[in-house]
Amino acid sequence: MKMKVRIMIAVFFTGILLSACGEDTALTQFRKSMDDFCTRISEIDTSINSIDAEAENASEELLTYLDDLDIVFRSFAKLDFPEEFDYLEELADESSEYMTEAVQSYHDAFDNNSYNESTAEYARQNYSRAYKRVQIIISFLHGEEPQDPDLTIEYGTD
Repeated sequence: MKMKVRIMIAVFFTGILLSACGEDTALTQFRKSMDDFCTRISEIDTSINSIDAEAENASEELLTYLDDLDIVFRSFAKLDFPEEFDYLEELADESSEYMTEAVQSYHDAFDNNSYNESTAEYARQNYSRAYKRVQIIISFLHGEEPQDPDLTIEYGTD
């Protein structure tokens, strides 16, 4: 789960970037919320990676952690981004929608004590889409332009 490690590093730098003398309380709250979000997804990721795949209740344990992850992403989508980052709110909403779809699909993949590989693959793709949007948000928060061949950036001519 290299992606989560990159997110944690990005959060650290986001904290540095957003912490400045005389910053307003909205920006301070946003920074704390971003830190909390990234910390929580890192904790859940650690828990998921520590599941014993051979355990009888492994799938139930995984689904419980994924449900927690969905809740965290829904909270992320509800964040009120500071005015200078308003343009990122739609990406946060999309990341939450993709995570919700992923979690539901994982539940479907493990339904009736069986495993549906194609449904699990669909879930994995949505899971990846959710995290990709988080990475893009963090890149923009750092003032960087994400290096992603699938990303098209349109610059306004205002």
